[in-house]
Amino acid sequence: MRMESPDMTAQNIDKIGAMFPNCITETMGEDGKMKKAINFDLLRQMLSSDVIEGDEAYEFTWVGKKAAIVEANKPIRKTLRPCKEESVNWDTTENLYIEGDNLEVLKLLQESYLGKIRIIYIDPPYNTGNDFIYNDNFSSSVDDFEDEIGIYDEDGNRMFKNTDANGRFHSNWCSMIYSRLLLARNLLAEDGAIFVSIDRCEVSTLMSIMNEIFGESNYVDTIVWDKKASAKGVPPRTMMANVHEYIVVFQKNSNFKFIGEKREAEADGFKNPDNDPRGPWRESNIKSTTRPIEDAFTIVDPATGREYTNTWAFSKESLERMIAEDRILWKDSLPKQKEFMYEMTNENKAIKSSWGVFDAQSTTVYLKKLIPQVKFDNPKPIALMKYLVSVALQPNDIILDFFSGSATTAHAVMQVNAEDGGKRKFIMVQIPQETEHDTEAYKAGYTNICEIGKERIRRSGNGIKRETPLTTEGLDIGFRVFKLDDTNMKDVYYAPADYDQGMLAMLESNIKEDRTDLDLLFGCLLEWGLPLSMPYTSEVINGCTVHTYNDGDLIACFDENIPDEVVKTIAKRQPLRAVFRDSSFNGSPAKINVTEVFKLLAPDTRVKVI
Repeated sequence: MRMESPDMTAQNIDKIGAMFPNCITETMGEDGKMKKAINFDLLRQMLSSDVIEGDEAYEFTWVGKKAAIVEANKPIRKTLRPCKEESVNWDTTENLYIEGDNLEVLKLLQESYLGKIRIIYIDPPYNTGNDFIYNDNFSSSVDDFEDEIGIYDEDGNRMFKNTDANGRFHSNWCSMIYSRLLLARNLLAEDGAIFVSIDRCEVSTLMSIMNEIFGESNYVDTIVWDKKASAKGVPPRTMMANVHEYIVVFQKNSNFKFIGEKREAEADGFKNPDNDPRGPWRESNIKSTTRPIEDAFTIVDPATGREYTNTWAFSKESLERMIAEDRILWKDSLPKQKEFMYEMTNENKAIKSSWGVFDAQSTTVYLKKLIPQVKFDNPKPIALMKYLVSVALQPNDIILDFFSGSATTAHAVMQVNAEDGGKRKFIMVQIPQETEHDTEAYKAGYTNICEIGKERIRRSGNGIKRETPLTTEGLDIGFRVFKLDDTNMKDVYYAPADYDQGMLAMLESNIKEDRTDLDLLFGCLLEWGLPLSMPYTSEVINGCTVHTYNDGDLIACFDENIPDEVVKTIAKRQPLRAVFRDSSFNGSPAKINVTEVFKLLAPDTRVKVI
């Protein structure tokens, strides 16, 4: 197996090759092996005059952009290790909490969640001069910085703290967000959209980056929301207090639309003062504001004979029908129509791009009561995230938040599901940044922000069920925890092709000694592009532990010296995929026998060994 994240560069070459096969050539790689490459001279000829030469092009760029693109496309040899003991309802939940650098996690999710995420919401560092930490290795520029500005992780990658004293303040932020958005777009469903919180400091920069990655035509809107209702406190120098932030929304393509808000008769102006049997109605204009005066015509009140001449929004025939159906309200100044609620073509109404006030202070107070030892800095208002979830996410959708912080998004998903009976799922991703050692949070055992986020989900989920026990019996308040780690394979490892006689004879033990069956199972899921949230069972067959994932999508056995009967039992179930480890078989004859068993009993099963 490959045991590394997809090579995005190779995938892009394949995409170009599908469109222009004559532009694909071969070249010698760094490892001395031949690999596919692009003949750009020939590709340029194929594109003719549409190729831009030189610097005369409209684009947004910065120092480090090329390195950010390379970083996004570069494969990594890492995996996600399941942590069952820190999870909640491991066997039944469909929610995920992943600890690790989000750039690397996004790479590992490229196959399992390709095109499966309908909504992505992120609240990245705002680049206001406070520190943000990431471990991207942009080699073209990092060497120019003084060593004391940053620290290094255990692998020697720079964990860079970006402050406004840094000469590359904006460029670093651009590189950080660009590579992650490139990978995030791949995960969106065709009718999906991404929501990015930002403030005024980098909103214009973010727009330029997202226009490039998602395309200007896929810009949906910029949402504005207020952090407080009034400009209290000491007036600023400019005498204008900034109280709002933004959420920039882009769609994958033109298929996305908001769910909208549920119509409510009273709130939306629908009443029935005359007890019309057709139900609640509201007044609506029938005068046109766009038609020229020469299109004017006269309508007549049948009760009084009074004439009204104007340019109308409806044809003469339509208005005569509406008059006959008693849909016209004959006002002294200008007639209007009865617009009936039951005739609304959409049960929901459109939402505004201005979302109003969401008091962040109330969320801070709530969280202080939830986890008294933890001081939450600028958490997103739970009411804001609940509104986003309710107007954007269908009842069975997945939302991904790869800057999850205190896990407000997860909290909101559970709350909205509790209120409307939905089955929305969340995937939270957060780097385990340490908390300050002198804080009450650290002393209480919350040594990093992931510990805080997980505890918030546990406590808020239990609180929701405690408050509404009768309606939340089936509510999913659990989550599977995964932690980013090095590959399950030893430093010197093999990447064999599909299971065959020639390969089997060459295999050697290459799995790290500290890895469990569960580590290997979920590593295989990432390799084969299967979701990490599906149910699985484990059973003992002739003394061997056999794992069945999602009712036969994959069956795995990682025991030593597997008997023939176990192999035959697995083959008879005809799974889509079967996985063993190299040491499962005692010598080459046993390996050859496995091949023959699957050829006979399950010829369509893809069999691999690790």
